[in-house]
Amino acid sequence: MNESPKIKSGRRIFCWLCLVFGSIALFVAANDLILTHLLRERPSFRASAGFYQELYEDLYEESLYVKTINLFAAVFCLWLLCPVLRRVIVWGRSLFSMLFTWRTLRLALVGLAVLATLLAVAVVEENWRGKHAWENYKHAAEARGERFDLASVIPPPVPDDQNFYFAPIVAGALKWHGNVHTDASEAHVTDAVNPMNFEIYRGDSELWPTNGGNWQKGRLADLEEWQAYFRKLAGTSEGKTNGFPIAAQPQTPAADVLLALSIFNPALEELRQASLRPYARIPLNYENGFDSAGELLPWLAEMKSCAQFLHLRILAEEQASQGEQALADIELLLRVNNCVREQTFLISQLVRIAIMAYAIQPVYEGLAQHCWSEVQLVELEQVLAKQDFLADFEFAMRWEKIIAIDTIEKQRVTREMKSVDDSSGTPKIVTTSLRWAPSAYFYQNELAFAQMHQQFIMPLVDLTNRVVTPAALRQALATVQSQMKHYSYYKIQAQMVFPGISPTVKKFAMIQAQVDLARVACALERFRLAHGNYPETLDALAPQFIEKLPHDIINGQPLHYRRTDDGQFVLYSVGWDEKDDGGQIIADKNGRISWEKGDWVWRYPRTD
Repeated sequence: MNESPKIKSGRRIFCWLCLVFGSIALFVAANDLILTHLLRERPSFRASAGFYQELYEDLYEESLYVKTINLFAAVFCLWLLCPVLRRVIVWGRSLFSMLFTWRTLRLALVGLAVLATLLAVAVVEENWRGKHAWENYKHAAEARGERFDLASVIPPPVPDDQNFYFAPIVAGALKWHGNVHTDASEAHVTDAVNPMNFEIYRGDSELWPTNGGNWQKGRLADLEEWQAYFRKLAGTSEGKTNGFPIAAQPQTPAADVLLALSIFNPALEELRQASLRPYARIPLNYENGFDSAGELLPWLAEMKSCAQFLHLRILAEEQASQGEQALADIELLLRVNNCVREQTFLISQLVRIAIMAYAIQPVYEGLAQHCWSEVQLVELEQVLAKQDFLADFEFAMRWEKIIAIDTIEKQRVTREMKSVDDSSGTPKIVTTSLRWAPSAYFYQNELAFAQMHQQFIMPLVDLTNRVVTPAALRQALATVQSQMKHYSYYKIQAQMVFPGISPTVKKFAMIQAQVDLARVACALERFRLAHGNYPETLDALAPQFIEKLPHDIINGQPLHYRRTDDGQFVLYSVGWDEKDDGGQIIADKNGRISWEKGDWVWRYPRTD
């Protein structure tokens, strides 16, 4: 259809007017968007605009003019896009008519069937490869004596009347914490009473003492702080109902502390009798693997409170010159601690290390104050010699390997992965579906973890030569970190678990070094009792005062020793950095001892 020049001219003028006014509307709408939705949200804009900004917002949001401009801008944008939209619609119709014919539909269905078949074959083949690789490794490892079945690490049943955890006081505490696997009928407990409540920290935390001594710094405990704490607590409302007995007039700090702690004497004697039972198998559903570890947590906290109580009681007994009773309580603390050993989980072993650290300080102070006789020192050294944390590391790692592989295997069966989410501040179990994960994913992750365990974890401790190698840990972590840079679907779970398990070797090494230093210190004290002073070298101790001198577990070399001008001595290991710093400790700016740097030193306070 032919149009007259006048109509064409009018059409062009209309288009130009639409373009001009549409551009203006688009600019105004964009300005409105920036001002009302971006700048207004910035604190700096709000602060600078003040009253005028608020007035501007009220007027702007109620303006019919702005709404009209925004509508016109939207229509203008659609008008500009009309030619493009028309072409897209035309092209889309052509493409649809070309593709969606019976012929192309048949070809697409055949292609999808072929693709699905290839995918299924690939998954089946990959599942077979993963299972075959894992079973081959497992058979070869079992031929070397390794075990992968959960039953191999579950402690065997023991008679209840010989089991520490079925003693009335212990069973009652387990029942109070919600453990339903014990029969605590003999304990005569109710839900409101915990027969093993040895909590010494009560009331306002601002009252709690902070100076419990620090043998690494050569500092003895200050019992005056504890004396003041017990007396101040008695004057509070909580202290009147949940406090400790105190004397009418202050006595010596040690006497006041022992009086306060006497509130626990009946329970302590029950615990002492329970600790003499030959077995300690806590009743758990071990077959549930990691899921049963949650049942342990309240009990482990109870054990820590018990250790804190015994730690303080022993320090007070030593300062009250009750060496025999102090030694008896040290032995009790170590027996109770050994009852944690058979609990298999790594968290149990870490709590056991923490409890052993509570025992080291009283041993240090008792030796520094010359509390014990020759016979008592022999007994103490023999008790310490039974503590083998390097063997415990191997035991714990073997359990962690089996339980980790068992957990992955359960994921394969259930196609669910459970994890702990504490992002909200309250830990909760989160279940993630693994429905579409091929079996190869699980088999290969089991294989990867077992290989990492064999290649990186077990070489960290040489039980035969009793040596821990920090350099091996650093190299292992560096290797795994390098591997993690190259994402592998088949190693993801193993690589997530390994960095959390392997560094625990340092804790086992540190506590074993402390035990070894304490043993040598017992032999040195025996030498002092016999000769009136400490020896020139450690060679003078064996075999008369100690059967065999322990060496430095970090490098296998003899421990470093020298006498000092004040008649004392310095005994030390080179520490985790494997450098001999001459018996110097290193602390951070807050005064905390660094276990990563400096030496691990046993040195008594100066007696000037």
